Amino acid sequence: MEKYSQFRDRATGISPFLPVATPLSVVSLATHAVLFTFRLPFFIAYAVSYFVLFHHLPLPVVARKMALWGLMAIPGIWWVDLQLDGVKRGTLSGQPLHRFPHPGSIIAANFTSPIDAVYLAAIFDPIFTVSYPGERRVQHVSLFGAIMQALSPVKVTPPSNVKLVHIEDLLKAYPDRVIAVFPECGTSNGKAILPFSPSLVDAPSDVAIFPVSLRYTPPDVTTPLPGLWLGFLWNLLSRPTICIRVRIAESQMNTAAPTHSNANASNGTSELRYRKDGSPDISAEEQRVLDRVGEALARLSRVKRVGLTMKDKDAFVTVYNSKKKS
Repeated sequence: MEKYSQFRDRATGISPFLPVATPLSVVSLATHAVLFTFRLPFFIAYAVSYFVLFHHLPLPVVARKMALWGLMAIPGIWWVDLQLDGVKRGTLSGQPLHRFPHPGSIIAANFTSPIDAVYLAAIFDPIFTVSYPGERRVQHVSLFGAIMQALSPVKVTPPSNVKLVHIEDLLKAYPDRVIAVFPECGTSNGKAILPFSPSLVDAPSDVAIFPVSLRYTPPDVTTPLPGLWLGFLWNLLSRPTICIRVRIAESQMNTAAPTHSNANASNGTSELRYRKDGSPDISAEEQRVLDRVGEALARLSRVKRVGLTMKDKDAFVTVYNSKKKS
């Protein structure tokens, strides 16, 4: 749309904040309306039951994962194409466990839809976090909180009432869990990878960071604009099926972080780095780490990286909403 041309990335021409729309014929619209009407009450009842009651019961992790797969089955998320980068199809079962995200490691995932968090929870049961632009620390949130973030208002700075923690502290507090990070700080329409928060370079040097790409067919279940829950539910529940394409790259290490021996010998340097939390300034080596993860995500997603930030998205949402009202 030319009227939003100022929000296209200059280098690539990509508009990562425009919602994706799939044209429907009259017959298709009627079929989708019937599916939506039939599924909506079941989906709402199931989701409320899970997040209000089932999620808080002292049940095995496998029970929660099965319940989440049931939640995804209602809108027809039947098929997941999962692949490891560089691994032939049909050989996943023979791969060593360290090739997958595992307890004590970090997932760096692209962020496009509330489905992202549900799928990651159903597979890896991670600790979810929220990243903010220019902030090394993260906010620890629940699965429900991570889902809500996908359609929450754009945040260019952390809210004053939010408690921020270091990823290293989360790894120590939850040694038997994976830490999930959405370094783009907000959602896009899946057509590009947005600039990263420096939260990933707060990870220790010996912790594996796994870039994980999630893409959807049809792509209109992505939620680049905040607050449009009804539109998301329509796209989610009115489709016969929704497919997820998941790609996991080889792990990356934070080579910019001091090793344990160096950290113990130079506590003053470490404390200085922590006192700089919130500053957008990062070192050249830290930027290289972020670039490696970003390039891996872009390659897995078959998209390009863009320079548009959360400030650009905030401005886009303002213009988009004003033009919609007019």
